[in-house]
Amino acid sequence: MTKRSGLGRGLDALIPSEEGFSGTIESSSGVTQLAVSAISPNPRQPRVRFDPAELAELAASIREHGILQPLIVTQGQQPGQFTLIAGERRLLAARQAALETVPVILREATQQDLVELALIENVQRADLGPLEAAEAYRQLVEDFGLSHEGVAAHVGKSRVTVTNTLRLLKLPAVVQEAIAEERITEGHARALLALTTPQAQAAALQSILKHDLNVRQTEELVRRLSGERPPRVPRIGLPPELAAIEDRLRHRLGTKVSVNPSRKGGTLVIHYYSDEELDALVEQITAGGE
Repeated sequence: MTKRSGLGRGLDALIPSEEGFSGTIESSSGVTQLAVSAISPNPRQPRVRFDPAELAELAASIREHGILQPLIVTQGQQPGQFTLIAGERRLLAARQAALETVPVILREATQQDLVELALIENVQRADLGPLEAAEAYRQLVEDFGLSHEGVAAHVGKSRVTVTNTLRLLKLPAVVQEAIAEERITEGHARALLALTTPQAQAAALQSILKHDLNVRQTEELVRRLSGERPPRVPRIGLPPELAAIEDRLRHRLGTKVSVNPSRKGGTLVIHYYSDEELDALVEQITAGGE
């Protein structure tokens, strides 16, 4: 099977052409109907949360219009059984709509493919939460031996993004639960990573929720809890043009960035929270050099 280079080819990369197609399902168009009962969920599916209201809406649409985009499946371990690769929302909604069969395309897939192809569908549709993406990246690293650079190449993300997302799995369960329930953002969570103990991270979380802190306020809270001295001169609001530069750098580098102007020049501070993240930042900043 030809190896994909990343997500750039889009969901069309999931649908094989008839040339070289070696599945057991026969159809002149590559699509056929398969019993819903014959399809098992993707055991490597990174997405674990599905909105019940959205599923109900999709089920109603399927009852009226049918399934417009085929599911992608691979041959299961038992004859006549198949494993879902992509299309779990459609499969769940089809079951709600009491469909007996669904349109499918069969393709060959390894266990690694089950992770990568499920990521293709979810990432391109922005369906994955930060922790779900982190768990999928973890599988690619720990189960299949990919480096962070290798994961980035496979899923079409930067190495910094992959590294930062994976770090979320180091947070205590109470913080991860808050991320999953969207009570805090990924930006809040990454700020909490600067605290060195789960107890401190959990305590800071309670302050965030109690006082409805934004990300910058959370970063300031973390600095105080870490014992960092405040700057000698209180940081008053940056001029709009410098604030815009700070935001661009923060978004580009995927980490906290501070622009501190003074009478003559100023300082630019880029924060990192692990040796690996420092390496990734250096590579990103020096890209295109010698």
